[in-house]
Amino acid sequence: MLHLAPDTPAGGTRVLHPRSIEVLNAHFAIRPAEELLDYALSGALGRIALVSSFGAESAVLLHLAARLDAATPVLFLDTEMLFPETLAYQRALATRLGLTNIHHIRPGPVAADLHRTDPDACCAARKSAPLEQALVGFDGWITGRKRFQSGTRATLPLVEPDAGRIKLNPLAHWQRDRIADYFDTHALPRHPLIARGYASIGCAPCTTTVNPGEDPRAGRWRGQAKTECGIHFVHGRAERTKT
Repeated sequence: MLHLAPDTPAGGTRVLHPRSIEVLNAHFAIRPAEELLDYALSGALGRIALVSSFGAESAVLLHLAARLDAATPVLFLDTEMLFPETLAYQRALATRLGLTNIHHIRPGPVAADLHRTDPDACCAARKSAPLEQALVGFDGWITGRKRFQSGTRATLPLVEPDAGRIKLNPLAHWQRDRIADYFDTHALPRHPLIARGYASIGCAPCTTTVNPGEDPRAGRWRGQAKTECGIHFVHGRAERTKT
């Protein structure tokens, strides 16, 4: 039985006491990811959405969630600059897993060349702002981030506060071989761009293939200090660049 500190209300959204987040991290550190995911989707932490890019490794988390509740709210950020292969994969994977509650989140008008002149502003307009609006009414969200993906994620916790909400990273401690094993065990389809050398897949203009030995996210915003899109917060600030 988990004994959490009382919630702190914030504008109608549940905000867990810092001690509760410590308890959750300690409790689930020695338990399977499925248990944290099940706990989150049970309503114990309020209303929770799963945010997915339907990218290179997304099928694992989506499969886990679908087995627990196929009606889990899944927020899919369609930046309108995604690879056509990603859009096709999203449709096929959602059907394959039987997901019934996918929200397609799209941005308002954005200059077509903004990614060239100001990539941070482009991410803010195409991802951060639409996601923030989509999360209204949710107490928290689930991500598929993992510690092995890049140096900026090396100390990623399972549970963390995030701009007035709770954020859960149930696969944070999973390694690359475990992800691959899960794909094989459950015969999950892989994103079609994986076979072409893409290890992490975002918007088409800002994603390249990855060379052997590089971090999986090395192909995102290649040649720039930028490593994150800005939808994740660290110490209250949007995470976009190397620290």
